[in-house]
Amino acid sequence: FSQIINNYLDGTRGAADRATPSGMHFRDSKRKVDYVLAYHYRKRVSQHQPVSGSLEPLHGLASSAIVLNGETGKRCLEQLQQQSGEQHKPPEQLGLSPLDALEEEKQVQRKEYERNLVEAGLEIEKDLENKSQGLSFVRIHAPWHVLSREAELLKIKMPTKKMYEIKEGGGILKKLNEIWCRLTQPLQPQVPQDNTKMKSLSYPFSREKMYLYNIKDKDTFFDNATRSRIVREILKRIPTKSRNSMGISTLIANNVYDAAYPLHDGEYEDHNGEMNERKLLYQEWARYGVFYKFQPIDLIRKYFGEKIGLYFAWLGLYTEFLIPSSVIGVIVFFYGCITIESDIPSKEMCDQRNAFTMCPLCDKFCDYWNLSSACATARASHLFDNPATVFFSIFMALWATTFLEQWKRLQMRLSYFWDLTGLEEEEEHPRPEYETTLLQKKLKTKNTTKNANESEISVFVSCVFLQDEKEKLTWRDRMPGYLANFSLILFMIMLTFSAVFGVMVYRITTAAALSFSTNETTRSNVRVTVTATAVIINLVVILILDEIYGAVAKWLTEIEVPKTEKTFEERLILKAFLLKFVNSYAPIFYVAFFKGRFVGRPGHYLYVFDGYRMEEARGCLMELCIQLSIIMLGKQLIQNNLFEIGIPKLKKLFRKLKDERTEPKEINTDQLKDPQQWDLDYNLEPFTGLTPEYMEMIIQFGFVTLFVASFPLAPLFALLNNIIEVRLDAKKFVTELRRPDTVRAKDIGIWYNILSGIGKLSVIINAFVISVTSDFIPRLMYQYAYSQDGTMHGFINHTLSYFNVSHLKAGTQPENSPFAQDVLFCRFKDYRDPPWSQNPYEFSKQYWAVLSARLAFVILFQNLVMFLSVLVDWMIPDIPKDISEQIKKEKSVLVEFFLKEEREKLKLIESFITRDEHRPQSGTKGQRIRAASFCQFSQSQKGSLASFSSQHTEV
Repeated sequence: FSQIINNYLDGTRGAADRATPSGMHFRDSKRKVDYVLAYHYRKRVSQHQPVSGSLEPLHGLASSAIVLNGETGKRCLEQLQQQSGEQHKPPEQLGLSPLDALEEEKQVQRKEYERNLVEAGLEIEKDLENKSQGLSFVRIHAPWHVLSREAELLKIKMPTKKMYEIKEGGGILKKLNEIWCRLTQPLQPQVPQDNTKMKSLSYPFSREKMYLYNIKDKDTFFDNATRSRIVREILKRIPTKSRNSMGISTLIANNVYDAAYPLHDGEYEDHNGEMNERKLLYQEWARYGVFYKFQPIDLIRKYFGEKIGLYFAWLGLYTEFLIPSSVIGVIVFFYGCITIESDIPSKEMCDQRNAFTMCPLCDKFCDYWNLSSACATARASHLFDNPATVFFSIFMALWATTFLEQWKRLQMRLSYFWDLTGLEEEEEHPRPEYETTLLQKKLKTKNTTKNANESEISVFVSCVFLQDEKEKLTWRDRMPGYLANFSLILFMIMLTFSAVFGVMVYRITTAAALSFSTNETTRSNVRVTVTATAVIINLVVILILDEIYGAVAKWLTEIEVPKTEKTFEERLILKAFLLKFVNSYAPIFYVAFFKGRFVGRPGHYLYVFDGYRMEEARGCLMELCIQLSIIMLGKQLIQNNLFEIGIPKLKKLFRKLKDERTEPKEINTDQLKDPQQWDLDYNLEPFTGLTPEYMEMIIQFGFVTLFVASFPLAPLFALLNNIIEVRLDAKKFVTELRRPDTVRAKDIGIWYNILSGIGKLSVIINAFVISVTSDFIPRLMYQYAYSQDGTMHGFINHTLSYFNVSHLKAGTQPENSPFAQDVLFCRFKDYRDPPWSQNPYEFSKQYWAVLSARLAFVILFQNLVMFLSVLVDWMIPDIPKDISEQIKKEKSVLVEFFLKEEREKLKLIESFITRDEHRPQSGTKGQRIRAASFCQFSQSQKGSLASFSSQHTEV
């Protein structure tokens, strides 16, 4: 029955062929280019010319290409084998230079690999190497029998003939959804939309059950992304065993090929050409002018694959969730602005009548100062250090939990509509580096490294490729890599701490140096100058170390020799995240929790160096806000945007200049023609993965959640950045990168665990920021425990301790102080007993009471927020109810559809048998045998149908 369908489709295939834009097909304008291999070649000046130059053009095609497929391909392969005999001779016998020998080796590997591709059923069109050196392309087409075979092996789900209705929920939610759709209609991208009320039933492709699928045209049944994915899987597993290469990844790593990539669907700015998916994505998604529109997630997934589609879906949801948090953050900020005039502690600090004479900030060169001089800092601190901050911290903790829960629901919804439910983990091929290390281990074990000749190694390599998983690298083999990882990561973390310590020393020494100045303006602006320059230095150090840590993390992961790409990616992510997390947040942690905590007290200060005291804390929350805002905005502006735009353009320019230097200045007729799509795509940047894109968003997520108590405007700046980031990433993927290989994925992988960890860590950090860094707890304690009238009057005086200036150490008193003789006591911020008490300068009872309240608040806040987070997690189901019901319905519809098609198939077979039975018995022997086989086939189908029905009755 399936053969009848195949014959019918083969007969109608020619009618479906039509003219298409150049650059997307073979030179016959019929066969689609599914994949491209690019390489640079260099001909040797010798009597032995490269084999590829000796092939004749085939089938009357242009003289710039040859085609290898079918019988013609076999004939060419025989020609290649006959002419490549000399290639197996040692280079010294051919009289080759080392450079020529290396090029000859690459040619041999390319020919063997391409021969294996043709044997696997692929069709190849290859440029002739008609120059002394240059760039050449191998274009690959997968015919129907290869696509169907590989789709069955890969268990690719394809739409069947059956469509079923998607039931929508009723009631008020449905009405609200309809209202929302009408309101957001102008924000929807103008792209073809699938029928949201009907869904095609999908089933893993099977050549035996082709009657299930709606195959109107074999050339378009598998879309471009699926075709390139199938070809990529073939390229990954085709070996060149005699040369120790397994798949295209190894050949690229060995510089046999320069690149391997699928083609884009044509130009994105060609106004005269036909509309294609790339152009549609550019017009409706990858331009800054459409920043206000929703993303066409389904089209992104169709063009780039599920893995990239999930990234942009996650980024879109994250950006949408930043809107309510930005609104609340702005409200909290304006609350601080409105209540600043009624804040009693700020008014007391700014009141000139309250003569709080403070102790000197440095030895000898710093004078006594009045607390009212810090009025501006106190008023600014109230913008972020007010009761609303506590509410906002609780809100952001619940916001993070809700965001993660909503992402799980969206992820499940996308999995259902993208047919990812029940997606099995595909068996990955080992990485080339793993195979090489394993081979070296085996050669070393057998003591054949020095004595084995080439043939022995070839036989041994063949054994390596055919072996089971019994042979693998053990922990002993990886121990040197693990030790190097541990020691170097520890060194890098210490390097980050050293950078923070260096900036701290800079602040101390610069503050002391500026205090020596005779300029009054310079001395009065010491704190502003030191803070601003230190934060900029921190930002520069962070940006530099980020780039270094990214390279170091990759190198450390490589020396671990992970077996598969997935393992490699996960280990790389963990290392890069650890290093970049420490690098980005170490200066902020220092300001939040360590600055001013180990200063000592007047008369007994802690010194970093001789004469240089530790920094004192003056408005720590305000300084934390400045540090956080500059680092966050600086990273987003410079690293995430300027670097992301500028570096790819510089790389593209460098590669173009390099190609121009290596290309010979020969007249080539091909250069006079319009560049083909494979030429244009080769000039684009290769896709290197989603790790950098996720990493910058995860670090930003940390800025938004970890220290949000000190900077309520962080979500707003993150939202503004992400509005640009979405379009920046979109434009990069559509216009600046080669088309990535489509990868099926049902989730965002290890990134979700990192996000969840940051969300939980943010609860603890914000609890400590509120209790330790801000004045929320001391104010609360004073108002309800120490205030005479239950107000904040007298709070400033309550937090300042007394110090007898006569107890200052010799040589540390202020020099040339105009009013030193009038000062008997100076004040400093701490809870200590006065000098006239029995235990002068010891911690007072208030200190221990406030400390106990701080710790109690941390415990209470953490447990309350964790409980609320668990409650939110419990209230929001991971799988939406309608999706859960649709998944169950899809299973039952699948069984009914399958049984119905099988019954129709059996009826057709039985009609053939009945017709043969009514014919005279004088048929030929072949006809009688065919009738008997039909009977046997019918009986077997009835048995399998009954078995299938009984197994799925419950469903």
